[in-house]
Amino acid sequence: QVQLVESGGGLVQTGGSLRLSCAASGRTFSSYAMGWFRQAPGKERESVAVISWSGTSTYYADSVKGRFTISRDNAKNTVYLQMNSLKPEDTAIYYCAASRTSGVVTARRRYDYWGQGTQVTVSS
Repeated sequence: QVQLVESGGGLVQTGGSLRLSCAASGRTFSSYAMGWFRQAPGKERESVAVISWSGTSTYYADSVKGRFTISRDNAKNTVYLQMNSLKPEDTAIYYCAASRTSGVVTARRRYDYWGQGTQVTVSS
């Protein structure tokens, strides 16, 4: 069992930055791929960024490439999402998720555990 708790969301102006953190419980954190997803009102939840268990492989949605960076610290059981140059269209609830698949996977059905989400609002 893995429990995930996100933090770091908030209100920021266009062009600003936020750093999301996701703290995981459990001794097997390092064996999970970790992903960040987001869901805007009226839209489906989408994959934003994914990192493999080792941190050597990553995936980014086209909409965030060059602006967002995913990283992990297995010693601290934490995964991060650094978000720069934020845009109003980045406004959403951001969710952290863990997949038993060690590689990079983007499909929601491949993720076994989810956090409760943290709100990110970017004002224009």
